[in-house]
Amino acid sequence: MAGRTPGGVRQLNEVTLNRASLAAAELPDYAGIALADIVLVTSARLAAEALDALMAAPVVGFDTESKPTFLKGEVSTGPHLIQLATETRAYLFPLVQWPSSRELKTILESTHVLKVGFGLGNDRSALKSRLGIELANVLDLGEVLRGQGHRGTVGAKVAVAHFFGQRLHKSKSVGTSNWANPRLVERQLLYAASDAHVALQVYRAWRLRAGD
Repeated sequence: MAGRTPGGVRQLNEVTLNRASLAAAELPDYAGIALADIVLVTSARLAAEALDALMAAPVVGFDTESKPTFLKGEVSTGPHLIQLATETRAYLFPLVQWPSSRELKTILESTHVLKVGFGLGNDRSALKSRLGIELANVLDLGEVLRGQGHRGTVGAKVAVAHFFGQRLHKSKSVGTSNWANPRLVERQLLYAASDAHVALQVYRAWRLRAGD
């Protein structure tokens, strides 16, 4: 089922669980990250703590959240939240409260720290236009896991089912909530942190299966 890229990294040439079969499968829940392990970066002290932890990790999970647009022709002002995760912590940068973070720019532009995530296609241009950040050293798992000759991308739900035999719950109502709100609620914190943290866990499982 698996092949290798020219660089020797194994790909999934076939997704064993699509959305329909995933919905019907009886899988245990994916636990995800705990609320106690989420850091909402809203001060210089917390930004410095996040910088130290994230720059010390060779690979981190990465994602962004934006307030949804509903009107035709409406232009997104996002991202409004940026999430970065190590094995033990998820650091959430709310741009409404922390709009010009030197630490965030350092991490995202680092060529030494690999940022991995799902569905990162628009993040590069959005970060450049809004924050002047030149995103570097990024791997979109949705692209690399699908393998050659397959259309679309692999989502986090399918990847978690494939690698862990578990079900990842993602609330549509939370995903389309107001991420520009200066006071994010607990459900938003868990949803956003999980997006970044689960990407790192999938990356680890993928590389382990590849024999790296």
